[in-house]
Amino acid sequence: MARSKRRSQLDAIDEINMTPLIDLTFLLLIIFMITAPLMEYGIDVSPPEMNADNLPDKNTKSVNIDKTGKIIFNDQPVSKDDLLKILQALKESSPKTMLLLRADGERPYKDIIELMRAIKNSGFSNVSLVTSAEDSSS
Repeated sequence: MARSKRRSQLDAIDEINMTPLIDLTFLLLIIFMITAPLMEYGIDVSPPEMNADNLPDKNTKSVNIDKTGKIIFNDQPVSKDDLLKILQALKESSPKTMLLLRADGERPYKDIIELMRAIKNSGFSNVSLVTSAEDSSS
């Protein structure tokens, strides 16, 4: 008799009520479904807008490097040493001058970085590297 009583208690423990677990699962699912669209991903950044007022002014000079490595300053071919002398004089006379550096796409980056380092050493900190936008239609 003691044996049958113990057996019936074990049978009752074997059956776990799953209803509260299912309720909890559905409740968590509903909470995640409601809160997921409210989450913002990434960093909130306001990019600058370009208009006619933001265009470079007449204090802008351009430095170009063609395929062969020839340096062209304001449409005049110059050597690297001459360019640095011109830039040092320009920096002294007009410190707010902005430089636009354009390089041919086939030029190695090593040459471009070397020229940028030389420009920085001449005292210019306002240098922009000009690139062309990719054509998204192809």
